[in-house]
Parts: sequence; structure tokens; C-alpha cells
Amino acid sequence: MKMVMKIPSPLRRFTDNQKQIELDALTVKEALTELFNRYPDIKPQIMDDTGDLRNFVNLYHNKVDIRQQEGLDTKLQAGSEVRIVPAIAGGSSLDTSLLADELSRYSRHILLPEIGISGQEALKSASILIIGAGGLGCPLALYLAAAGVGHLGLVDDDVVDESNLQRQVLFTVDDIGLPKVDCAKRRLERLNPNINITGYRERLTSDNALKIIDKYDIIIDGTDNFPTRYLVNDACVLLNKPNIYGSIFRFDGQASVFNYQAGPCYRCLYPTPPPPGLVPSCAEGGVLGVLPSIIASIQATEAIKMITNIGTPLSGRLLLYDALALDFEFLAIMKDADCPICGDSPSITKLIDYQAFCGLSHTSEVKAYKEIEAKELKAWMDKDKHVILIDVREPFEREICMIAGSQFIPMQEFDAHLAELDPSRELVFHCKLGGRSAKVCDKLIELGFNKVTNLNGGILAWIDQVDPSLTRY
Repeated sequence: MKMVMKIPSPLRRFTDNQKQIELDALTVKEALTELFNRYPDIKPQIMDDTGDLRNFVNLYHNKVDIRQQEGLDTKLQAGSEVRIVPAIAGGSSLDTSLLADELSRYSRHILLPEIGISGQEALKSASILIIGAGGLGCPLALYLAAAGVGHLGLVDDDVVDESNLQRQVLFTVDDIGLPKVDCAKRRLERLNPNINITGYRERLTSDNALKIIDKYDIIIDGTDNFPTRYLVNDACVLLNKPNIYGSIFRFDGQASVFNYQAGPCYRCLYPTPPPPGLVPSCAEGGVLGVLPSIIASIQATEAIKMITNIGTPLSGRLLLYDALALDFEFLAIMKDADCPICGDSPSITKLIDYQAFCGLSHTSEVKAYKEIEAKELKAWMDKDKHVILIDVREPFEREICMIAGSQFIPMQEFDAHLAELDPSRELVFHCKLGGRSAKVCDKLIELGFNKVTNLNGGILAWIDQVDPSLTRY
């Protein structure tokens, strides 16, 4: 008698990912026997050692529990449907009981009395959103996937670049040019096929943040820019989600837990962002390759502690890490009663324009200096030999690559060389990406120079548009 067995998603990995299987059987017991003959690994997930159904598994014949029929001896007809229905924890769409192979996979966790089976099941039922698939996001995702967090979300709109491979350990040379979230999803699913991975190949904005963040229990900040960091903080406060913060630069790192159990938020620590360009990014200032994994491990640990309700959270404390001195320092963070979003009388009640808040809005005041694209600059320099191109990067950056014919005045030494600049000449400045040279241009305009131009996109734009033989970094 031909019938169909419906397989729930947690068990499909034992049936070659088939949702339903056609079997030839007269009773439910015969159907299970044929199923187990085809797919032996699924049997211990459904039956106990005595041959009875596990107490967290129910079988439904044509939408009626077989316990209300004849149990395993329930007779089947042609076209009958038997559905396997494992127990579901309240509020979750995942089967949070541990399968047989998961007991082995997570045995080192389960041996810890602070975690045990109940803690591991809590990890399986949890959902965590990681903002950014970069230096912090990659090791975060690896460790949380390996730990058995049931649902991981990953937000990033970027593609893999060769310079990422020094620290973004999810990726390989084969991934260069491909979307980060797609590569990450493939790698994580191979690491742990028992969990669900959702990738968001988009930038987190004020338009989509609440919708995405609201789906997850815990949010982890792996961002590398201030607008997104303040956006994540504000969205977490508005939605009452804990925000596990981390940041890295050169040899230093920071970590904390914000908005947890009425604790302080990021704005309590830093009410406003620094002026644009004051704090270089890792792309401009560099970062020790192993540093992100150290800070990410701390963030992942905080998430696991939070889910399993063990230990003391990092809420109300800021961890400072100095890799060169191998020094950890803790500073107290107090909740600010006047905080504009989590204080007693919040003035921020909805998400704002974070580019404008951080002074990066494209609609802000018109720049006093000019900007030029790399191709336009090349044509201008070919035609007018009096154009002076000045590199304001660090000496070690110039050793990596340089534009032929450019002069060199490091930004840190600029004041000492002002007298050497001729205000009557056309002066074009560049750095790696355009941020530092823009600050130099601003300063010269204030000093009365009016023939000042900034190379948009810096030397990387020159490499892309003019001279690809130069080394990218």
C-alpha cells in the first residue's frame, strides 16, 4: 500500500534532505521499518533502545495522533500520510531537544555542569544576529556556529577583498569578489549542519534595522563605522535587545555589553561620535590580524553566558585590551539618566539619520575644497605639469605603493611643512581612501589656500581607475 511519510526539517539531514518519502506499508510500524531500512541513522532519533517511540516524538496519521487510533498498529490506506512531529519548545520554530549526534558533538559543553544538556538546549533555541561579516563577525560566526546556537543571522553588504584574508578567517582566496554573507553561510553550514543561518546581503539602515533586529534574541555589534554602531545601539534600546559591543584598531580592542537588564547603552559611554576623520578606520590605520579573534571570542563568550544564564555579564563595564602589553583593563560604565535614548526622559524615540548624526551626510554643507576623480586627475596632470600631487599617508604606506611624481608630506608632520606650500599653485592631496587628505584640504582652506583639491577615493581609486599595477593594501 503506497503511502507518504512527512519528515520534519530537523530530521531531513538523515533522509538526504527529503521532505517526504513514499513507502509501501500496511501499518505505521511497517512504514517506520521501511523508513529505517532506507535511512538507518534516523532510527535512534525516533525510537528508544526498547523499540518504543521516544517520548518527545509524536506520529500523526492523516492529521490524527496515532495514540488516538491504534498506535503503531494503525492501519494505512493508499495515499495515507504519516507525519513525524518532534517536540517544539515554546516560542521557537526549532526542535530544541538534542539529537543523538548533537549529544556527541557538544559533549565537551555538556560535561560542564554550568552548561549541561539544558544549557546546550538553550543555545539551540537561541537566535543571534551578527552585524558585519568582517574581522569581528567572522570569528564570532565560527565560534557561535560551533557552539550550537540554533539560528545565526549575518548582515553585510560587502564582497570579499584580498586584504580581508589577513584576519577574516571565514574566507579563502576562492571567495575573493563574492558576497561575504553567501560565502559565510556556505562555510558555517559545513561547520555545523544542525543550525540555521540567515544571510542579509544588505547594509543595515534606519529603514530595515528594526525589522531585522526584532527577529533575534541577542545582537552582536561587529561593525567598523560610527553611523552603524549608533544605529545598532538605538535599535537595540528601542526593541529592548541586548547589544554585545566590540571594536578593534591597530593593537587595541574594546568590548562591553549594552542595554542588558536595564544597564547602560553605548550612548551612555559615548553620547556623540568623534568628528569625521578624527579616528581612522582599520582600512587606514591597520589592525593586527589576530586581534579581532580575541575580541570576538570575548563577545561570543558573553553571548553564551547570557543564553545559559551563567557567570557575570560585562554589562556596566568596558574591557580595554592592549595586545602589545598583553594587558586587560576594566572601566566602570554608569547608566546616564540624561542619555537621549535610554535615560529618564529620552529625546530619541525613533531611528534617525545616522550619517547626518555622525557628520557624514551627503547633504551636509558644501565642501570648500574641490574633489576630483582619479581618471580626471590623470588627464589633468598629463596636460598641466604644474599640478602638484601631495601624498599625506604614513611612511610605511608609501613603501607599499606610491603615485609616480607625487610629493610626500605625512599628515602628522604637515604643520612643519606649511611654509613650503605655494598658495598660487594647484595643490592636489591624497591618502589611502580620501579621508585624511580631506582633513588636510579643510585646514588649508581655513588658512587661505584656494587652489586645493582632494583625490576622491585616495590611492585605491587611482589603482582601480588608472594604474592597477600598484599594490593594493
